[in-house]
Amino acid sequence: MKARHQRILHVDGDSFFASCEIALDPKLKGKPVHVGGGRRGDGIVIAANYIAKKYGIITGMACFEAKRKCPETVLVRPHYDEYQRVSIEIFRRVRHYTPLLVPTSIDEGYLDFTDSPAVFRCRNAAELVARMKREITAEIGLPVSMGLGSSRWLAKLATEHCKPDGFHEVPEDKEREFLHDVPIQKLAGIAERRAQSLRALGVWTLGDIAQLPLGLLEKRYGFFGLELWLLANGQLRERLSLANKPRTCIGSATTLPYDEPGYESALLFLLDQTERVVTTFFREDLKVREMGMYVRFKDMSGRSESVRFPAAQFEPRVINPQVERLFRQLVACETQPIRQVCIHFWNMQPLDLQPKLFGGDGEFRRRELHHALEEIEARYGRRSVKTGTRLLLEKQGAHLVSEKAKCPFIPQREMAIKMDKVPEAHARPDLRGRIEAAGGRGSRLRGRSRFGAAKARRAIAAAPHLGPFHQKTPEVFVAANPIRGPVARREQARGYSFPFVLGTPCTRGSRWQARSSAFANALKTASTT
Repeated sequence: MKARHQRILHVDGDSFFASCEIALDPKLKGKPVHVGGGRRGDGIVIAANYIAKKYGIITGMACFEAKRKCPETVLVRPHYDEYQRVSIEIFRRVRHYTPLLVPTSIDEGYLDFTDSPAVFRCRNAAELVARMKREITAEIGLPVSMGLGSSRWLAKLATEHCKPDGFHEVPEDKEREFLHDVPIQKLAGIAERRAQSLRALGVWTLGDIAQLPLGLLEKRYGFFGLELWLLANGQLRERLSLANKPRTCIGSATTLPYDEPGYESALLFLLDQTERVVTTFFREDLKVREMGMYVRFKDMSGRSESVRFPAAQFEPRVINPQVERLFRQLVACETQPIRQVCIHFWNMQPLDLQPKLFGGDGEFRRRELHHALEEIEARYGRRSVKTGTRLLLEKQGAHLVSEKAKCPFIPQREMAIKMDKVPEAHARPDLRGRIEAAGGRGSRLRGRSRFGAAKARRAIAAAPHLGPFHQKTPEVFVAANPIRGPVARREQARGYSFPFVLGTPCTRGSRWQARSSAFANALKTASTT
């Protein structure tokens, strides 16, 4: 029997920042729009919609040049908090259709789409993708493009092929034909230097790579060359996985709203940024051994210093004196105003969170204190608790205080947590409705289910509020209307189990499973009635 390979769906928002602004302000629809970056939101173009791109406006262009190219274009200042919110909402919706979601940036990610069309009773992948796109467009108002292939590279190229707001699937037997004329620089991971190296071999397209000997590419580029040759020949098969690797460094680089001539005010701002970064240590249970600092001045020149702590640190009262010492060293011989300050930490170690029998568990108590402060801010609002550094900055350097959001991309390890914390923005069907949606048979639960159809119906009635997805370790399964026949045998041979959890498809160990604790209680209630 022919082996089935994983099919990977790439989801990408079209001109994401600009599309978010249009969704937030419908009056911008149909107009050329570009989003401005820089210190005051009018420096460079960080995104432009497709209408503006027709006039030659591109990312990285100066805003005044964009205005010269298209006088009718509308400049919008960025709202990074809204971009994060919209990103989470998009990922929440597409996660509903897959056992595995791997976000790679704020507006794109990869989905395991191997079994999704069959699970959701669609004739093919295009039908299910059309349903997903309709849902995102109707509920969020953003256009998204999607591409389906046997690897992440191929799926991303398929997405680029169908932009904007399209879908393209590359069948396994058409991969080499699809890739033949694709330029090598279209591939993620091939920048100008590597492209020049490949051109030296006479390679301009993926079709040229397919003609080269495998040994030559493997000898020159190692494993990357092997993957490249397999892709060009339509033989690359990839397994999608979510690798939440431990963080190795963390930092903050902030350009001040205005060039700051007062070094003491700049130091207060830097200390406030340092304390903001240190809160991430407690959130991720880390401490650091090394710290570096970089200061850039008005003429774009800069100086840097670093320090290694005698032992790994996590408390601001230990880190802040070193920040002040390094800063004074960097500005000792300078007279120019400061344009940018950067603080970064590396050489991470995990916090010791095991309480000690005879006290001395400072790391554990400090982490618990931080969590208590987070709960206070969640209840009473941001900045309801302020440090002395923050109060001093607001008093002496109020012109530097800004609540502008930073770094709109959310790391993979935080994405799932944030998606679970954000409340649902739209009403989902209850479990009975989900059975009808998944099975199309309403209440016709089969008596051959693991716990019996009548007991399953009572469990639904006992817990109608339960959401069906996204728990890793369920304690019970109710296989109402399980998949049988050749599909089940094939999936079991691959190590999968495909019961329906109250009409919801699931694979053991994945996120397509019922919320276990509440559902277990519902089953107990159903069993005793």
